[in-house]
Amino acid sequence: MGLQLPLFPGYVFVRIALRNRLRILEIPSVARLVGFGGTPTPLPEDEIAALKLGLESGVRALPYPYLKIGRRVRITSGPFEGLEGILIRKKNDFRFVISVDLIQRSILLAIDASSMEPILPRPDHVIQSS
Repeated sequence: MGLQLPLFPGYVFVRIALRNRLRILEIPSVARLVGFGGTPTPLPEDEIAALKLGLESGVRALPYPYLKIGRRVRITSGPFEGLEGILIRKKNDFRFVISVDLIQRSILLAIDASSMEPILPRPDHVIQSS
């Protein structure tokens, strides 16, 4: 196996009781817990579960620049089924980008485009112009 790099450089994911956060902050090299206004905020459990399941299945994943805007799609089959992300074209192939908004990081997954479906905007999200 070749060199492996972290998917989210600079981040360590932990599951802790909130009352134990001071113990974590005492660990050398830990700068802070991710959150808003000084309050730690957990990442959505379904995102973490889908990432773990997919990565354990051997899907090729690479760090990728953070993306928020693009063609939204949903995975319809396989280990990432139900996960939503952004479809991009890389060379002559399509790739799936998962963005973790809380930490503003993304990863690129090599997933067959046939296992994706477009996510259509909800009627209440359509902007009308005059």
